[in-house]
Amino acid sequence: MEKPTSTTLSRSAVAVVLAGSFLLTACSTEETPEAKPPAPSSSAATSAAPSPTTEAPTTPAPDPTEQTKTELIELYRGYWVEMEKAYVAGSTKETRLADYAAALTLAKAEKSVTRQSSAGRIMTGKVGVNDTTVTKLELDRKVPSATLSSCLDISQWELVDKATKKEVKLPSERLTRYVVVTTVEKWPQGWRVVIDDPQEQAC
Repeated sequence: MEKPTSTTLSRSAVAVVLAGSFLLTACSTEETPEAKPPAPSSSAATSAAPSPTTEAPTTPAPDPTEQTKTELIELYRGYWVEMEKAYVAGSTKETRLADYAAALTLAKAEKSVTRQSSAGRIMTGKVGVNDTTVTKLELDRKVPSATLSSCLDISQWELVDKATKKEVKLPSERLTRYVVVTTVEKWPQGWRVVIDDPQEQAC
């Protein structure tokens, strides 16, 4: 057998190098398929979907009975605000007492204020109207009416001599916090205090 010459070996080496180069070129030029994003799973699709709009809870309509009770409690407090003004002024003329009281209560208030003023005395300070509750409410009557119970605090309400501006001492054993039972009626002009009855009961 003829031994390969150095020329033959060189040609073979070149052929191997060329073949390898071709393979590398072919691999590098072959197009790689584009990677596609994975399809969203059913759970992901569900979470991505917008949730239906939740309607805000509706506010229940106010109870007319409770509204009336609140109105009556405010009425009685307003009545005493005007009573304070009347006793300081010595007259009910410059007050709005008639917007809060009527009938016997208004007549008695006017008489009491006038009597005190004529005696040279006025009342100063504040009357505390506490724990007022509506104990009875009759709205289906021809003249709607209600009964209220309150704890009246007159410990800060002082009898004063108009001339000297000095406090007139009252009996120490008198009740300064006592229960008052009040009757109100709905007149054409609105709710009015018609009876205000102090009780000999401390509160």
